[in-house]
Amino acid sequence: MDNQRKQSFLKYVPGLTNNAVLKLIIASGTAFVILGIILGINLIVYQNDRSNFFHYFIGNLALPQLADFKTHWWTIFTYGWFHFSGFWECLSNMLWLYCFGSVVQMLIGHRQVIPLYTYALIAGGIFYLLAQFLPGKPGDINHHLPGILGARAGLIAMAVAAVTISPGFYFYLTETFRIHILVVAGIFTLLMILSTGFIVPELFLLAGGALTGFCYVKILKAGYRPGQWMYSFASKIEGLVTPNEAKLAKKKGIKIDILTNKYKPKTGISQKNIDDILDKINQKGYKSLTAEEKEILMRAGKE
Repeated sequence: MDNQRKQSFLKYVPGLTNNAVLKLIIASGTAFVILGIILGINLIVYQNDRSNFFHYFIGNLALPQLADFKTHWWTIFTYGWFHFSGFWECLSNMLWLYCFGSVVQMLIGHRQVIPLYTYALIAGGIFYLLAQFLPGKPGDINHHLPGILGARAGLIAMAVAAVTISPGFYFYLTETFRIHILVVAGIFTLLMILSTGFIVPELFLLAGGALTGFCYVKILKAGYRPGQWMYSFASKIEGLVTPNEAKLAKKKGIKIDILTNKYKPKTGISQKNIDDILDKINQKGYKSLTAEEKEILMRAGKE
C-alpha cells in the first residue's frame, strides 16, 4: 500500500502509527476495560452471581486444561490479551511491556514487536498444554480456575529479546544514574516465576515465551523476517477498505469537468438550474434527481 496516497485512520492518533508497543498497550487496556464492563453488567443482571460470567466469557477466553482444549482451541489466540486478576496486575504488565518493548522497538524496529509478542503468546500456550502431559504432580494445574489468562509469555519474550539484542544496554533514570538491563530483566524474571506459584505448566508457559524471544532475534540476525507476512496481510486488508484519496479527488475532478463542460445553458434553461442539479448529483447521486430534473439535463446535453 502506498502510504502517501492512502490515508489510514491511525493518522488521527498521535504517535500511534509507528509505535507498536503503544498499540499493544492500548489493545490490552481496551480488552481489560471491556471485560470489566461485561462483568459489571453480569453482576447487575444476575444479582452478584459470577457463574455465568466465568462460564460464557472467561471459559471461552482463558486457556483451559488439556482435556478441554479440543473444544476451546481458539483460546490459544485469546488468553494472552486479557487480564482478570485485577487492575494492578494489568497495569504492572503494561509497564513491563513498555520497559522491554521500547528497547526492542528502538533497536530492531516497530514492525518486529507485534509479531514477536503474538508468537510468544502462542508458543507459551503450547508449552503450557504440553507440560500437562507430564505424569503425576508436575503436570497438574489449578483445576479450580476456568483457565489461564495474562500476557506473561509475551512479556518475558520481550525481556529475553531485549537482552539478546543488546546485553550491554543501560536504562538511564537520570543523567548520572543508570541500571543495567540484565539487572532489570533478572528482577522481572524472578517476579514472573514467583507469580506462577511454581506450578510446572505455568513455568513451561514462561519458558515457551522466553525461547520465542531468543529464537526470534536469532532468526532476524540470520536475515529472515518472520513477522513480515502479518504486515503484508494487514496492508492488503487495509487497502481494500481504505479510500485512495488521490484517486477519489482525481475522479471527482474529472466528473465535475465532464458535467460542467457538457451541460451548457439552453433555451429555457438557466445556468443556475444546471448548477443546482449538478450540486444535487455530487451530494446525493444521479438517482436522487426527479423526472423533471433528468429531462432538464437531457435537454441541456443535446447538441
